Amino acid sequence: MNFAGITDRGKIRQKNQDDYRAETAFNGEIMTAVLCDGMGGEKAGEVASALACDSFMFHAAASIDKKSTQNDMENIIKDAVAYANKVVYDKAMDDLSCFGMGTTLVSVIINGKKAAIANVGDSRCYLFSGGKLRQITKDHSYVADLLEKKLISPEEAKVHPRRSQLLRAIGTEPSVNCDVFGLKLKSGDRLLLCSDGLINSVPEEVIRNVFKSGKAPDKAVDELLRLALAAGARDNVTIFIAQL
Repeated sequence: MNFAGITDRGKIRQKNQDDYRAETAFNGEIMTAVLCDGMGGEKAGEVASALACDSFMFHAAASIDKKSTQNDMENIIKDAVAYANKVVYDKAMDDLSCFGMGTTLVSVIINGKKAAIANVGDSRCYLFSGGKLRQITKDHSYVADLLEKKLISPEEAKVHPRRSQLLRAIGTEPSVNCDVFGLKLKSGDRLLLCSDGLINSVPEEVIRNVFKSGKAPDKAVDELLRLALAAGARDNVTIFIAQL
């Protein structure tokens, strides 16, 4: 398995409140990754994303092994998200400087050809397979809800004044519901985890073309970041790619 990630504050923001983690276990047979986009005043967003990443990885690493079934993996990733939510929420309640902080979270566990994916908020996971790019996760945002109900068009969504408003986030409530997805992967498949700083800067068609070019994950994340920065990157940009 080959993977790479990169994060950047972008062209406008003064701080980078995104974060990500990735590691392998059992001689590379299992890979776990998580990506978070924090929110909150001063450094609280940075704290939320770092805490969520660290606590998610700690819980997942302690639970997964080579014998884990698809169902096991989906339960493990769900429990790891719940644990991350508790850690971030408790910190926000205990530290006034962090009150009100939260973060998105998108994560993946890969065990052989099996994958479990979970998300909260609007950071996304995509699958690139057979030359096609498909969004796996569903955004938990006000605008995504309007789009699903067909109350606005995709063009209106891009400029909607409440397009950044989340309906779910890690750490803002004592508990949180995450979406969990199971995938069967093939050799050569790629999974992309990304914050909205990429999606809002680089069209999906362009992302697909980067994958179709066959660049290795480390070159692909560099290229996607370059494209996001060239487009103005008004938000932090974080990109993670894993290839079987």
